[in-house]
Amino acid sequence: MKILLLAINSKYIHSNLAVYSLRAYAEAKGFGENIEIAEYTINNRPVEVLEGIYKRKPDVLAVSCYIWNIEFVKAVLRDFHSICPNVPVWLGGPEVSYSAEEVLAELKFVKGVMVGEGEETFARLVECYVNRDCEGLYNINGTVVRTVSDTIKVNPSQPILNMDNIPFAYNNLQQFDNRIIYYESSRGCPFNCSYCLSSVEKSLRFRSLEKVFAELKFLIDNKVKQVKFVDRTFNCKHDRTLAIWNFIKENDNGITNFHFEVSADLLNEEELKLLASLRPGLVQLEIGVQSANPDTLKAINRAADMEKLKVNVDAVYKARNVHQHLDLIAGLPYENLESFRESFKTVYDMNPDQLQLGFLKVLSGTQMAHESEEYEVVYSKLPPYEVLSTRWLSYDDILLLKGVEEMVEIYYNSGQFTASIKYLEKHYVNSFDLYKELADYYEENLLKDRPHARIDRYNILLGFAEELIQRVMSEENADNSSQDITHFKECLLFDLYLRDNLKSRPPFASEIAGDKDRIRAFYMAEAESFKHLSSEKYLLYNSKQLASMTHMEKYSFNPLTGEEGVVYILFDYKTRNPLSYEAAVIVIKESELTDGSIKES
Repeated sequence: MKILLLAINSKYIHSNLAVYSLRAYAEAKGFGENIEIAEYTINNRPVEVLEGIYKRKPDVLAVSCYIWNIEFVKAVLRDFHSICPNVPVWLGGPEVSYSAEEVLAELKFVKGVMVGEGEETFARLVECYVNRDCEGLYNINGTVVRTVSDTIKVNPSQPILNMDNIPFAYNNLQQFDNRIIYYESSRGCPFNCSYCLSSVEKSLRFRSLEKVFAELKFLIDNKVKQVKFVDRTFNCKHDRTLAIWNFIKENDNGITNFHFEVSADLLNEEELKLLASLRPGLVQLEIGVQSANPDTLKAINRAADMEKLKVNVDAVYKARNVHQHLDLIAGLPYENLESFRESFKTVYDMNPDQLQLGFLKVLSGTQMAHESEEYEVVYSKLPPYEVLSTRWLSYDDILLLKGVEEMVEIYYNSGQFTASIKYLEKHYVNSFDLYKELADYYEENLLKDRPHARIDRYNILLGFAEELIQRVMSEENADNSSQDITHFKECLLFDLYLRDNLKSRPPFASEIAGDKDRIRAFYMAEAESFKHLSSEKYLLYNSKQLASMTHMEKYSFNPLTGEEGVVYILFDYKTRNPLSYEAAVIVIKESELTDGSIKES
C-alpha cells in the first residue's frame, strides 16, 4: 500500500513543512514505509505534475491545499481522476479545512477532507488503508468523508496534540539543499485578528525548549542557510523568546539565518539588547503593522501600541544588524485612501528593509468573512479571495494601490535604488505620493506590464526624475534644476556601483578621463600602504588588480549625506553589508588627492 503526499509550493526555494510533519508522525506509528512525498511548484506545468504522480503509482493520493495552489491542484486532480479513477483522493490544509463540505460537493471524485491539525488524522487514515479497514475509514475524527451511499459525513474534531508528540520532520536534509527550512515551535496565536485563520484556532501550544534546542542544533550543525519559524507571534512569551534567541546566538555557525514573525510592540528592553548583540544577518524579523489607523486596528481586533512599536522598530534599525520586514494591508475596515496614505507614511518613516504592501484576503472561516457584508467588502470569489472594493475604497483606489505596490517592490524593496529614492523623497511630504506618481509615470508612458532590464529601470527613473525636478523648480521659480539633475544622475551611478563592479558605464554617467591619473596614483599608493582597503583581503594584489577588483568614482557632492563638495568614493566589493549585500564604501575627500600622487597624511 503506497500513500503519496503531494505538495505544490509557490516557489522551488520553499518546502512544505506540513507533508513532512504528517509523514514523520505516521512513521513514528509504524507506517513510514507506506508513505512517499512528491513536491512540485505552481511554476511546473500541470501535465508535468500529472505525469510525475502517475508514474509513482500511488494507491492513495493526499494533497496539501493552500490559497496559492488550490486552482492548480484542482486542475491536476481532475485529470488524475480521469486516468486513475480508482485511486482515492484526500485533501487537507487551510484552503479546504473551513469549506470541506463545499469542496466535496464540487469535486465529486474526492473521497474526503482532513480538517485542521492533520498528524493524528493522517496517521489514522494510513492505518485504515494499510489494514483495509473500510468501516474505520468513515469514522476518523478530523475528517469530512464521502460515504458509500454518496452522502457526506462530518466527523468530530480531532483532539489537539501535545507538540512534543510531533516528531522532528527533518532527519534527512539532502533534499533541502538551497531551500528554506520551515520550523514550528508553537501552534496557535494569542491574538484574534479578524482576517487571519490563526484566530480560529483558540489553543496556543508550545514545543518544549529541550526539543527545540536539539532540533535547532541539528539544523545549525548541518549549516542550513535559512530557518523560517512559522510561529504566528513568536515573541508572545518573553522568557521563551530570550531562551531561543540566546541559544541561536551561542550556537551561531556564521551561515544560518533565522526568520521570526513578531509583534514589535511586545519587545522588551532585554530582548532589544539581545537582538543588538547578534551577528549581522543572523536574525530577520517580520512585523505585521497592517495599519496605523486606530479605528481600523480596533475593528480587526488587533491591539497594538503604535508608539511603542515605532520606538522598538527604531531601536532595532539603529543597531543595523537585523533585517526588518514590515507589513501593511490595504482594504481593511475604516481605511480609505487618505488613511492608507498616512499608514504608509508611518511605516515608511520607520526605514524598514522591506515594506510589504499586501491586500486583504477574505478567507473562509474568519471573522472578516462573516463581517464582509457589514463592511461592504467586495472580494474575488477565486483564490486568493482578494479585496476588490470596500465601503471606504473603490476599485479605482485598489488599482491605484496596486500601482504603488509594484513601484515599492521595484524601487524600494529591491534595494537597488537606495540613494536615488532617498534623493527624490526630499520633494515629497509623504513618500506615498512619490510611488503613486511613479506608477502614474509608468502608466502614462506605456511602461507598465512590460519586461524591463535592470538598467532600463534606472533610465526610467531618470526620465521620471527629470520631469519631477523641472516641475518642482518651475513651481518654486528656482534656477538650479541642472545641478539637481546632475546630482540625481550621480545617485543613480552610486546605486549601480553599490551593487556591482560595472564593466561598462551607463549613458548618463559623466566622463572620468580627467581623473584617471589621480585614480591611478591612488591605487599605486594604496597597494603600498593599504590605508583604505584591507591588507588582509588585498595584500597579494598589485595596483592594477586593486583598480580592477574595486571601483573609484568622482562625485560633485556626497550621495550618502547630500553634502556639497567634490568627493571620491571607493567601492570595496570584498566587504559587503550582510543585510543588503551592498559593497562597503569609503569616502575620500578631494583634498586627499593630487594630480599624480597621494598626499601624506
